Amino acid sequence: MADITVYGAPWCPDCKRAKRFLAEQRVPFEWVDIDESAEGMRLVEEVQGGGRTIPTVVFGDGTHLLEPTNEDLARKLGLHLEAKRRSYDLAIVGGGPAGLSAAIYAAREGIDCLIVERSGLGGQAGVTERIDNYPGFPEGVSGGDLAERFIAQARRYDVELLSAVSVTSIDLDKFEAGDVCVHLTSGQEVAAHAALIATGSSYRRLGVPGEDELIGAGVHYCATCDGPFYRGADELLVIGGGNSALEEGMFLTRFAKRIRVVQHAPQLTASRLLQDKVNSDPQFVVHLNTEIVELRGKGRLEAVVVRDRATGEEQTFTPRAAFVFVGLDPNTGFLRGSVDLDERGFVDDKGGFRTSLPGVFCAGDVRRGSTKQLGSAVGDGIAALLAVREYLEQHHQLAAHPED
Repeated sequence: MADITVYGAPWCPDCKRAKRFLAEQRVPFEWVDIDESAEGMRLVEEVQGGGRTIPTVVFGDGTHLLEPTNEDLARKLGLHLEAKRRSYDLAIVGGGPAGLSAAIYAAREGIDCLIVERSGLGGQAGVTERIDNYPGFPEGVSGGDLAERFIAQARRYDVELLSAVSVTSIDLDKFEAGDVCVHLTSGQEVAAHAALIATGSSYRRLGVPGEDELIGAGVHYCATCDGPFYRGADELLVIGGGNSALEEGMFLTRFAKRIRVVQHAPQLTASRLLQDKVNSDPQFVVHLNTEIVELRGKGRLEAVVVRDRATGEEQTFTPRAAFVFVGLDPNTGFLRGSVDLDERGFVDDKGGFRTSLPGVFCAGDVRRGSTKQLGSAVGDGIAALLAVREYLEQHHQLAAHPED
């Protein structure tokens, strides 16, 4: 049993946010739907003296929080939300594989660095059920375990780590010529001789009617986070046909009797190995060249309407939940106006991992032209750090001899 229990309802936006935050931090919790559990409702009223505010988050030490913000949850979990100092050699924005790899190499090079991560350290790798193609793990490794190894190694080298802290913008520091200023949502400003953008990307939305209203109430983007809530389901739906979609579909087979895959393209795009696994597994039903028309439900997902792109014929499926894996969008909204981005929003690599803003570098999935693979992200972070090291050496030399 988890030490944390979240009492709420599927229609409650703050309940969805609290669940997502805990999942991103890889903190185990139990979810109790008070609309379905009379005992859950009784406990909520008991701790509130008759009130029914949700989410009510109860902790193992007997304390509870009512309708907590992400910052409230972060502080309760003991997360560091403020940088210890005003100035660093390097500020790394993003705590996924690219950012953590860069930080480990930076520390070994004697470069004083800070990592700022808006959600949970480890990035998407940290919420992936199983990773089978990362060198050194012939039997595969859980994404959470691999992420914890990255984090532990960074902490071993005394890298300062902030999670659940967002960056609002990056610009040139107004106090120290040549430095970069990183602005945090807390209002804190951190100066650094250089910055590395490694913010990765996020799962893309479908953009169909009903999606926004049902997120967290039967529509999900992380099977590892939310799949266990559907244990014993007759059917779960996976939308997408790439590696992520089929990997998460394989994970979902432990909870549902049937996994229905809906792919927009005329063929699956995952690796041949994954395609073979799915096509030979009787738990899977695959629909190719099929688009999602609408997600229906009041308070929770009740039906998914799809259309055959060749014939125009529509069908309605009734899965317990739908899991969406249709691509990635870069996490670069905070960079608009300060760093050049391409037409899709990825950071425009000017060569050598440099961006258009002096002293600011990029690595991993957020970089234009990246392969969106874990191993590549790690390599990107290391290569970018070596470019940062060269830049810092030049920076310090100029600072020591400005007349040159």
